[in-house]
This record gives sequence, structure tokens and C-alpha cells, in this order.
Amino acid sequence: MKITILGNNSALPAFGRYPTAQIVDIQQELFLMDCGEAAQMRMKQYDIRSHRINHIFISHAHGDHYFGLVGFISSMSLLGREKKLHIYCNSFIKKVIELQIPWNLGFEIEYRFLEENEKGVLLSNEKYEVSCFPVYHSVPTHGFLFVEKKRKRILLPERVQHFEIPKYYYSKLTEGYDYIDKNNRVITNEEVTVKGLPFKRYAFCADTIFSPSICEDLVAIDLLYHEATYLQDQIQKAKERFHSTAMEAAEIAKMAQCKKLIIGHFSSKYRDLNPFLEQAKSIFENTELAIEGSVFEI
Repeated sequence: MKITILGNNSALPAFGRYPTAQIVDIQQELFLMDCGEAAQMRMKQYDIRSHRINHIFISHAHGDHYFGLVGFISSMSLLGREKKLHIYCNSFIKKVIELQIPWNLGFEIEYRFLEENEKGVLLSNEKYEVSCFPVYHSVPTHGFLFVEKKRKRILLPERVQHFEIPKYYYSKLTEGYDYIDKNNRVITNEEVTVKGLPFKRYAFCADTIFSPSICEDLVAIDLLYHEATYLQDQIQKAKERFHSTAMEAAEIAKMAQCKKLIIGHFSSKYRDLNPFLEQAKSIFENTELAIEGSVFEI
């Protein structure tokens, strides 16, 4: 699992930085997290294979999180896309897209509308799961949790061959089942497997005021992205605008016992981002800036 930062700024492009957008890569299947202005330009710049994107998640209906979406969808059409595209968003986003693209795209868009304060699984299969949870901004807003599922058990090749277990049963063994051979002898799972790797978890916390209540959705995750629009001397402005400071983002990571924090959504008033890192690290040491083009592997 890896995350590529396409955009890390808040409302306005500034100092070479563009508004929020990220790519989440799980076993070479790509998910687009928000789609701020210039997102598809960054995809080209960073060699993102955009045709692999089948699921787009839009955290909320503020323009700096979706102004790049119409252009990206139009480009998909021009490039001959035929596969269905899934968009998880506020219902307003559908109206925006259909107003600006009233013609036939050549592919279907399936919308999954997010209700205010909704929490639950949006997408799940044997490889991954994506769920949403509420964060607290000036409009209904969601965070998203991506989980890469790992096998519960790992096969020991020499052992399964020794017991002559057929290959069709291997998937059952990785799920923890025992095997009964032709002589009705039980081969216990522990004889032919070892414990699997832990699931990998990444959480995207979009625009939100400082809210410890979200920690219950973030406990001990591998990587947390949390907005950090302002430095600490602007904490009152952050509260008024339902945003967070770098230190508040670090407090959330610390309270939730996350393994690593990345911060972004920087206000366009700041040219130098180093103070964000310094302030966050004073509370949560394992913090990095969500610099555009950075790739964070879990």
C-alpha cells in the first residue's frame, strides 16, 4: 500500500502548491482521494496510470476538493474509457458533473451518496476495504479509512507438500481451516501454516476542526493524514473556519496512537512549510509534510 500526494494546499493554489488530491495504491489498484484543481496534471507529472482509477472519493462539497473532477472525467472520456467509474460523494457533486458534462461520456458513472454523519463500509473485497467516518467541518464532511487485507495464515510449502494437500485447498488453509486427508486424518492448520501479516491501514482526515471524537476510527493505524491548515498562533482562526492547526493534528495522532502522521491542506498565506513540521513534531515525532510528489509506503 502506498499514498502519492498530488495536491497539499487549501483553498487557493500558491507557491507551486495545488489543492488537495491523493492517490492510494493497493496492490496496483488505484483510488483517487479528493480531486482538487490540477490533479490530473499532477498525475501526468508523477506517472500515475489514471486508467487504473475506478473509485473516486470526495470528502466534501468545497471546490478545492473537487474542482479538478470534471476535467479529469472529461479526459477519461476523450481517452476512450468504457469501464464504469464509481464516485463516493455528496449528492451535490453529481449535479456539478451533469451540469458541465451533459453529453454521453461513453462510460457509466455510479454514484454512492454519503449521508451527513454516515459511518460504515463503502467498498469491500478479499484484497481491501474502504469505509467512511464523519469529521467536523463547516459543511458535511467525511474521512476515509483504507485497509489492505492480508492473508490470515501463510502456507509452509514443504509442509503442504509433505502432507500431499491439493492446491485447490490452499486458500482454505490461509483462512485457518484444517485439512482432512483421504485416510480421515486431520492435518491441523498450525502444522502447515504460520500466522499472516497484519492488515495495513491508512486514514484520510479531510477538512475538520480539532475533534478528539474521531480518534475511535483511527486507533493504532499505520498512517494518518490530517489537515493542518494553520500554525498555532492562528488557532482561533482555525476554530472559526472549522480547520485544525499542525499541533492539533499531532494531538490527534498521539491520542489515537497512530504509527505515523502526515499533514497537509496548508493555507496559501504560508510560503515556508517547515514551521508546520516543527510544531507537529513537538507533539508527535513521527510526522512528515505531505509534500506534492511524495510517496508514503506502508
